[in-house]
Amino acid sequence: MRVQEITFNSTDDFKSLVMRDMGVRSQQIFLKFDLMSTVETQELRVLLDQFDLVQQTTRSVVTCSLTLDLLPVLRERLWDLWQDEGLNGNLELIEKHHAIYWQAGRFNFNVTKKPLIYGILNVTPDSFYDGGRFEGQSQMMEQIEKMVVAGADVIEVGGQTTRPGFHEISAETEINKIVPAIKIIQSKFPQVAVAVDTYKIEVMHAVINLGIDIINDVNAFVDDERKLSLLASSNVGLLTMHSSRNHEYENLTYEMKLFFEQNIATLVAHGIDRQRIALDQGIGYSKVEDGYQDYAMMRNIDQFNYLKRPMMIAISRKGFGAKLFGLAKDDRLPVTLVVEAYMYLHGGNILRVHDVTETVQLVKMLDTIKRGVWQKETKD
Repeated sequence: MRVQEITFNSTDDFKSLVMRDMGVRSQQIFLKFDLMSTVETQELRVLLDQFDLVQQTTRSVVTCSLTLDLLPVLRERLWDLWQDEGLNGNLELIEKHHAIYWQAGRFNFNVTKKPLIYGILNVTPDSFYDGGRFEGQSQMMEQIEKMVVAGADVIEVGGQTTRPGFHEISAETEINKIVPAIKIIQSKFPQVAVAVDTYKIEVMHAVINLGIDIINDVNAFVDDERKLSLLASSNVGLLTMHSSRNHEYENLTYEMKLFFEQNIATLVAHGIDRQRIALDQGIGYSKVEDGYQDYAMMRNIDQFNYLKRPMMIAISRKGFGAKLFGLAKDDRLPVTLVVEAYMYLHGGNILRVHDVTETVQLVKMLDTIKRGVWQKETKD
C-alpha cells in the first residue's frame, strides 16, 4: 500500500492553476492511495467519508483532498485501521514537508503543529493601549506571570512605541526600560521565549548580549547595514515587518509580496538563515491611519502562504475597532478576537496579543473544530 502527494505545477492550464492556488492559500493537500485489495479500498472510502472529504475511486486507487490540519488525524486513524508502517512513514514525510519552523534563539517552533501565543508587554508610558500600566517592577512581574499562566509562548517587551506620531526616546533610555522585564522573564520563566520590539541598532546589541530569543523590527532590519551583520552572527529569530506609512500603493498585495520576497532575499544574502525569519504585514502602519487598507491586509493574509514563513497576526485592540464601531481601547477585545479568528483560519500562526487568556481559548476552540472528525467508538 502506498500514498503519494499530488502536485499541480502547470501555469498554463487553468485547472492546475486553480488547484495549486487552492492548495497554497487554503492549505490543502491532494493524496493518491494505491491499495492492495477491494476490501482496503472500501475501508479507506468509509474512513474518508467520516472526514467529509472529496474523493474519487478508480479500481484500487483512491484520490482525495484534505486540509493540513486533518493530516495528523487521518494518519492516526489509518494506523488504527491497518498498522501499516510504510504508509504511516510516508504520511509523516508529507507532514514534515509542509511543516513551517521558526528558529528563534533557544527555541525551534513548529508553528504548523502549534501556533504561537505571543504576549505583549509594553513598559513605556505612551503605548497606544497599555502605556503606563506596567512600568514598575511589581506591575511587570504581575503581568508577566499572568501571561505565562494563561499560556503565552513568547513575551515581547517594548520600550519604544511606534504608534502614529510617536516621540523617539534615546537607545539608553529604551534599554533601561526593558532590561528589568527581560531579566524577570529569563530568571522566573525560562520556558518562555523573550522577544524585544525595537528598531535601534544599539538596543539590538544590548539585548542580544542578554540572550533574548526574538527581535521585532518595524523597519524590517534593512534601514541600517549594521543590523544585518549583527544578526547574522547571532541566533535570534527575526520578526520582519512591512510598513507603508511613507508611501501609497497601486496594487497592495502585489507590492507587499514584492516587499517580503526582497526582504527575505536580503536577509538571507547577508547570512541569516531563512528559518529564522517570520513576517508581519504591518496592519496599522498604513499611510492613512486606520484606513481601509488595513481591512484588505486582514483579508489577504493567505496570499503570503506561498512564502512558507510564519505569519504574525498583530491587530490586538488596534484602531479599526474605533473606526467601524466607535469602540474605546478597553472595549475592543470582541472585535479583536473576530479578526484574529479570520486571520488564523487563513494562515496566520503567530498571534501577537494583549489578551492571552481569551486568545488561547480562541485557538483551542478553532483547532478542536478544525480537527473534529467523529467516529463511533467500538467495544473491545
